[in-house]
Formats: sequence, C-alpha cells, structure tokens
Amino acid sequence: MRIRTLVALPVAAAALAAGLPLVAAGATAGTKDGAGPLVFGHRGASGYRPEHTLESYDLAIRMGADVIEPDLVSTKDGVLVARHENEIGGTTDVEEKFPALRTTKVVDGRSITGWFTEDLTLAQLKTLRADERLPDVRQENTILDGRYAVPTLDEVLALAAAASKRYGRTIAVAPETKHPTYFDSIGLSLEEPLLADLREARMDKAKSPVYVQSFEEANLRDLRRLGARVQLVQLTSARGKPYDHVVSGDPETYADMTTPAGLREIATYADVLGPDKTQIFPRDAQGRTGAPTGLVADAHAAGLTVVPYTVRAENQFLPAQYRSSDDPNAYGDVLAELRDLFAIGIDGVFIDQPDLGVIARKES
Repeated sequence: MRIRTLVALPVAAAALAAGLPLVAAGATAGTKDGAGPLVFGHRGASGYRPEHTLESYDLAIRMGADVIEPDLVSTKDGVLVARHENEIGGTTDVEEKFPALRTTKVVDGRSITGWFTEDLTLAQLKTLRADERLPDVRQENTILDGRYAVPTLDEVLALAAAASKRYGRTIAVAPETKHPTYFDSIGLSLEEPLLADLREARMDKAKSPVYVQSFEEANLRDLRRLGARVQLVQLTSARGKPYDHVVSGDPETYADMTTPAGLREIATYADVLGPDKTQIFPRDAQGRTGAPTGLVADAHAAGLTVVPYTVRAENQFLPAQYRSSDDPNAYGDVLAELRDLFAIGIDGVFIDQPDLGVIARKES
C-alpha cells in the first residue's frame, strides 16, 4: 500500500491561511466577512492527527479552520469529553489499562461490545491516551498513537478562546451531542452539562461562536427549552431517521425532514442544517455525482444556513470522477469536490483536512 508524503502541505497551508480575512465575533455560517463558506475542522485536523485531541484541534486552527468540532459523550461522573463514540476501544488504550471494564451494551438499538466512557470516571479516562481511529487509511497518524490525552469540553472551549486571542480571529466551536437519547436513558443527560460548560466559559450568548449539533431532534428542542441561545444544527442523514423518532414511534424520516415543509419545521428550533453531502450531490451506481438536488436552496428559503459533512481527501470518500487511482487511501481531487459544494452556495463545510478547505475557499 502506497504511503503519502504530506510534510510540506500543512506548513504551506497554514502560511496561506494567515492572510485570510478575520472572522467577526459571533459570525454565523457563511458570513466570514465575505470570504466564503466557513471551514469546520472535523474532529480537528483529523486527516493529520488522531481525532478529538487538543493537538488535532490546535492544528486545525493553525491551518486556518474557523470552527473546531468535538463530538461529546459523558463519563461516569457526568463530565463531557470529546470522543467520536462512547465506545472507545478503538480510539484509546483503554483495553490495556482497564481490561475488566469490557462489556456489551445496546446503544441506539445496536449491540456493541467494548469499553464505554460512561463506565469510567474522568480521573480514569484521563489516564488514557488516544489512538488513530482509521489506522489503515491514515497510517501517518498512527505514529502519534499513545501520546495525546482525551480532552474535556471545558478544555476544548479554553483552547478556542486562547487561540482566538493568540491569532486575532474568532475560533468557533461546534460540539455534537452523541447518542443523547441513550445517555438520557442511563441518567447521564448531555444537555444540562453542555449548557453549564458553555455558561462557565461565557459562551452561551446568541452571538457566541458556538454551533451545537445533533442527529436527533428532541435534544435540540430540549436545549432551546432549557435556554440555549447559541446556534443549533440539525444534522441529517441520507437514510433512516433520528433515533429519538425510532424510540417515540414518530414516522418522520430524514428524507421527510429535508422536504421544504420539513425544513421550515426545523427552522422553528434550529439555525443550521447539516446534511450528508450526498443529500446535495447524490451519487449514481458508479459512484459519480451529477446535478445537485434543491436542498441548499430549499434550506435557505426556510431561513437555515447549510453546512454539509464530511469532505475527506482520500479516494474512497470522493465521488468516482475525482478519484486519482484505485488506491483507496491515496488523495484524489478533493478541491474539485469542494468547488462543486461551494458553487451550489453552501455556508460552511465539515472537512478532515481543513487546510485544503481553506485553499479551495481562497480559489473559489
């Protein structure tokens, strides 16, 4: 398997990013002083560092990302930490340090065996070190396995605040609440500690640079009911429906939610739509994209800004026409995919290689 050489790219992109216009305090998606869509560092700069570590978020910022994105799960003692899932056997060394905690749970209707954040206190979790989640795809990242701690939401907010001062531009944070219905069911609700952390950081105002995301609907509505004033992001998928709809028996699917009528309803409790990029550019049987759907225009008409996910540079994640070879892990023409998305009028984009998002925006 061919290994890519990436040494010079982050340095060049960071230097290029330094000359970009500043993000106004409290900027909303798509209002980067006329400089184009916002770049959301997906799990930080996860194309270059093990995801959801302070080092990944810091690199994303230095590459020019406007927003860093921590996924949030809870510890046993109710502290919100940044992990892609509450099962952390594949992203930390928990198996070595707490072998006895291996168990099987049903999360969002799926039986999962592994190690779970809700079974560790914060003190225990802080003894762990992060590992690369996609070692076969991002072999370079594995050299950093075992070096970085799992951060709390408080630490991510503090990093964004410090970086905003250091670089003279506002760094926003986009926390995603993971499995909120499940965490409610075990007495570890995510909404209250999230709001408490934002208030403690003085980032709970309407103009605060915060976007709270969820694939579920009920917890976004709960956040509004509890007094959340920050921007809320309704994430959608190309298939299925929110898990809270599954539990409640609500027949509404993500497809229903992204009709013009569904988008108008989303706009009653959220500010931003976060669709799967294939909901904007569907793929045919050969994996190629063609004409876009009307989703971006329909969402804008409903008063929502649009930030799709997730752009990744590797061939396996790209539309077929932009792949460079049969090597799934080699980089393809990700800038072309970004140009497609920018041309259709998106307001931001989640991307694993935020430096490339910055370059594409500058060239658009």
